[in-house]
Amino acid sequence: MAAFIFSLLPPFFIILLLLYRTYNQPKKTKLPSGQMGLPWIGETIGFYRAQRKNQLFEKFFQPRIRKHGKIFKTRLMGSPTVVVNGATANKFFMWNEFKLVISSWPTSSVELMGKNSIMEKQGESHRCLRGIIASSLGPTGLHEIVPRMCDSIQKHLQKNWLHSEEISLHRSTKVITFNIVLECLFGIKIEPESMFPAFESVLEGVLAAPINFPGTKFSRAKKARGEIEKVLVDEVRRKREAMEGGREEEDDMLLTMLVAALIRGEITEEEVVDNVVLLVFAAHDTTSYAISMTFKMLNNHPDCHCRLLEEHEEIARTKRPGENLTIEDVKKMEYTWQVARETMRLFPPIFGSFRKAMTDIEYEGFTIPRGWKVLWTTYGTHYDEEYFPDPMRFDPSRFADPVQAYSFIPFGGGPRLCAGYQLAKLNILVFVHCVVTQYNWSVVYPEEPIVMDPLPFPSKGMPIKISPKSH
Repeated sequence: MAAFIFSLLPPFFIILLLLYRTYNQPKKTKLPSGQMGLPWIGETIGFYRAQRKNQLFEKFFQPRIRKHGKIFKTRLMGSPTVVVNGATANKFFMWNEFKLVISSWPTSSVELMGKNSIMEKQGESHRCLRGIIASSLGPTGLHEIVPRMCDSIQKHLQKNWLHSEEISLHRSTKVITFNIVLECLFGIKIEPESMFPAFESVLEGVLAAPINFPGTKFSRAKKARGEIEKVLVDEVRRKREAMEGGREEEDDMLLTMLVAALIRGEITEEEVVDNVVLLVFAAHDTTSYAISMTFKMLNNHPDCHCRLLEEHEEIARTKRPGENLTIEDVKKMEYTWQVARETMRLFPPIFGSFRKAMTDIEYEGFTIPRGWKVLWTTYGTHYDEEYFPDPMRFDPSRFADPVQAYSFIPFGGGPRLCAGYQLAKLNILVFVHCVVTQYNWSVVYPEEPIVMDPLPFPSKGMPIKISPKSH
């Protein structure tokens, strides 16, 4: 009997081995086509070269889309990366945030924006912080922000525009939007001259190589970040002491809401500071670029300018001298928002965003391996005839009706839709109203080149000639 049992063991083990191999053999994966380039470096040099010239679509994305299709692989900044294009891809990856992918920014961006900012938070921590930010930009918050925004813009125009014949529009809008996010959103009263240069230095290092060696962009940015942090920590602690001592009542300002959450033990002081830093950058630099390019498009398309001006003059006729706009007035600026959206379609403030695959992802017949980066791009839909016929033509009427979901994505989408989206919209519309109703203006260089370092900006600063309108 024992001999019979032992005689069955070899075939039994052979069957077990075959079953093990069948169920545990590596799955064959089909990667998207594309070139990985040199080890570690990959195609990073070509990517950066195209980015600096603001030719990412023409010189980097478009040639690869033509060769490999809307999904292709590459290697960028040391990471194997799959670039995806199209509204379907945008929706899939944006709505699978925290499930299949997570935000994945370069090391330098994380170090300078803050490890405790909403940019790096996942899951419940992200939802908590986003809820606090969203509450300050709800209907009540926006109602209160508009008149404060008007005051801030008028103060800047009186000081810097009234007695000038020519100004740098891009520089001027950067200062204005910087002031607005600090004063109107956070309620922080700081002289811009004391903080603005430091923020500009930080911006220069957000996509630089994270080499903290004296003289490098990243080193200068880290030093500037330390200066900003010191000021903000003092402001947060002063605010907390006043609120705990009953010397300040809670208001609808975002800093108050963040500090209240800090007092309740829901977030840390580091989270408060890092999110102030992040939101100042997110709200002011991209918005100033959108405003500058909107004026460029209005200058180059006089018929659009005339129609927009009529919209604002009609609103102005309903206001008494010196009376601020209201949120109801802003809602009437429908054509202006069409112009702004068409401008951001052609000149997106960001080229896209990186994600990291948390698991192997099966998509459109391809496998994106765990740990690889995923890059969605604004150009992938903004410049695609499938979504916007004759895509390089400026045509605000495209936005008279709703466009296909996830085809227009200058503010991202899904759970990571830009938290400052509504503030940016108000900023653009209110600023345009103040300028076109009070000043005659013209762009000095209508075909001024756009460069990137690291975000896009007019190479000459978008100088415009101005003169006050007589009423």
